[in-house]
Amino acid sequence: MAPMASEPAAGGTRRRDRLFLGVFLLVGAAIALVDALSVADDRAEAGRPIGLWEPLVWEASSILALVALAPLVMALTRRVQPLVAPWPRLAAVHLAAALAFSLVHVTAMGAVRAMVYAAVGGAYPAFGPLRDFPYEFRKDLLIYLGLVGLYAIWLRLWQSPPPAGAGETPQAIEIRDGARRHFVPLSEVAFIEAAGNYVELHRGATPILHRAPLSSLERQLAGAGFVRIHRSRLVRRAAVSEVESRPSGDFVVRLADGRELMGSRRYRKPLLDPA
Repeated sequence: MAPMASEPAAGGTRRRDRLFLGVFLLVGAAIALVDALSVADDRAEAGRPIGLWEPLVWEASSILALVALAPLVMALTRRVQPLVAPWPRLAAVHLAAALAFSLVHVTAMGAVRAMVYAAVGGAYPAFGPLRDFPYEFRKDLLIYLGLVGLYAIWLRLWQSPPPAGAGETPQAIEIRDGARRHFVPLSEVAFIEAAGNYVELHRGATPILHRAPLSSLERQLAGAGFVRIHRSRLVRRAAVSEVESRPSGDFVVRLADGRELMGSRRYRKPLLDPA
């Protein structure tokens, strides 16, 4: 039996995300230090010297807010991944999230700066950065997109490596449940549907939930007789008893057990072509 690679277990997922956050924090801290030193030097050359602590507070407050927001961005990226989610949904979700990300970031860093200045007997307008929000949003949008893109790449790199003999046609899907592993024979799976970050394996009345992107399963199961009939659905050819066309070009797939699945016209040819 040649089980398929799957997502890391819960412990591996936590290690993966902690390591990413650690790298993000270290890189952010290094950039913040360089920026703070540059600001202090520029002010000194312009004849308006300031204490180094001020630009350090400005940069540190920004980095701390970004690191605090990063887990939320990472969670959203896992749900709406680049190259996996349909691009209209991808663009709409992440643009709205970038706007919220920037609003919270700018508000939080202003509040932190105000508290630090108050603690040393100075004053800083807590909502001052919001007055320059268009400027701050342009910077934050680049940071947000970079964070999403880098984390998406990180997820790909962290995926479990294929087992020995991965070039062979898989016979079963490995499902992890904590420390336990189950192997579901592909010959028992009639169809597979996307469900957010998961897929549902339908082999009977109750579907089995498996953490994996549908696009990844499509590639891995191509040699096992599975074909896409809809952007969110794969079907095992051997489980199909009849295909009925609709005037729109879409079609209905009837399975041997009587269930019916809707198919999209763009996937009609791959289904009907000889395997």
